[in-house]
Order: sequence, then structure tokens, then C-alpha cells
Amino acid sequence: MKINKKLNPFFSIITPVKNDNKNLIKTLNSLKNQKFKNFEHIIVISGAKKEIPKFLKGSKKKVKILYGKDKGIYDGINKGIKVAKGKIIGTLNAGDTYTKNALKIIFTYFQNKNIDFVFGTVKKDIIKHGYNPEKIFWSFNFYPAHSSGFFIRYASQKKIGYYNLKYKCSSDYDFFYKMIKKYKMKGLATKKKEMIGKFQLGGFSQQVTLLEHIIEETKIRYDNNQNTLIVLIILILRLIKNFYKLNIIKYFKNEK
Repeated sequence: MKINKKLNPFFSIITPVKNDNKNLIKTLNSLKNQKFKNFEHIIVISGAKKEIPKFLKGSKKKVKILYGKDKGIYDGINKGIKVAKGKIIGTLNAGDTYTKNALKIIFTYFQNKNIDFVFGTVKKDIIKHGYNPEKIFWSFNFYPAHSSGFFIRYASQKKIGYYNLKYKCSSDYDFFYKMIKKYKMKGLATKKKEMIGKFQLGGFSQQVTLLEHIIEETKIRYDNNQNTLIVLIILILRLIKNFYKLNIIKYFKNEK
């Protein structure tokens, strides 16, 4: 398939960032090194115009730079979606990187007109891959567990809507639940050897306690009208399974 570069880009890659210039450079470099070049990069800076780093000021022709106050990482992503021109939306947080062939691999998957989204293999502490939509009934661990591997058609994104700012650390789970259960969209996973992204440890989601994650994920299920009894059972089982971890978290909080 030939690409007409005069038309809108194939990919819109959104990077929300706040006071993280060192990691932002890593992310920028991984995009510069892409073999597939037909993309736009939208950087959403949480801060004033004066806070735009110097190394970005000469890149305005290559990237879109948005800035201003926001209500968190998902608000930043939403702002990027609103100005995106690409056929496919991807999110790459500051510090996270794509492999050189990432966009080229994802491009080939989207030649299948019947799919709405793709979950790519990512490396976190270990290699994570696959997509098991039936697992969402009881667990959100149904995909490689990181945004750097997720790509969705712009039209499908708009149909579902923006990320719900009600959820501070798991709004992507709410989005995925709607995507799979409410809209019944179709997606695929890349092969295990088709590495797409590398996740940097220590991001926002890891700054939230396990208990906060569990509570928010429970709210997501309830708000999306999953059977209340099932939601309660899942909550109880998770609390039991993580009983000792939750006690450790409580202990360290009391020690501060």
C-alpha cells in the first residue's frame, strides 16, 4: 500500500509529559529512529509556554506542542486526541520507547480493515504479549498491560469517546471495558517476537497504592453496569489474594 504524504499522517502518537525532559528525549529519539515515517508526534506539556524545553523549540515543524494546565495524564492524552490528524492513535509516555520497527509492524496489522485496535508486545520487567478479551469479565490483566503497545483507529476512538477523568490511575481500563463489552470492537495482538514498546518503570501508575488500584477498578466495573454481585465477588477475592501486600502498604504508611 502506497502512502500519500500530502494526506493526513497514518499515525498520531501522543506523549503527555510533566517536568521530565530527560525521559522525553529518550521518547523523541525512539520516534526519530522509526523506519516507518508517516506519523505525527503530539507532545502535551503540563505547564506554561515558558516551560517548553529548549530542545523542543526547534522541533515545532516536526511535532505538535500543546501546553497548559491539565487534570492529569489522561486529560493530557485527551487534549492530544482532540488535535490528532492520523488514522491510528497511539500513546507513548515520556521515558517509554518504541523499537525501530514498531510503527512498521503495527501498520501491517491495520491493513486488516475489520479490526479496530491492536495490542503490541511490550517489555516491562518481562516481555508481555497476547490479548484475551474473555478475561476482562474477572480481570483487567487481559492484554500486555501498557499503553505503549496499544493502537486504535481514530474513528473507533471517537466512537467510544475520551478517557474519563473520574478515574485517576485506571481510566484506560474503563476505556478498554467500553471498547470490548459495550461496543464489542475487534482487535488483535502482535506476535510475541514482534516487540513494539519498552516500558520505563516508575511511572504514574506505579506511584498509586495497590489498594487504590483495586478500589478504582471496582468502581469502573460498577459504573459500567457489570453485575453487582459479580463485582463484589471479584473485589473480595482480590482483597483476599493481596491481603499480605495490602498490610505491608498500610505498615509503611504508618511508619512515615
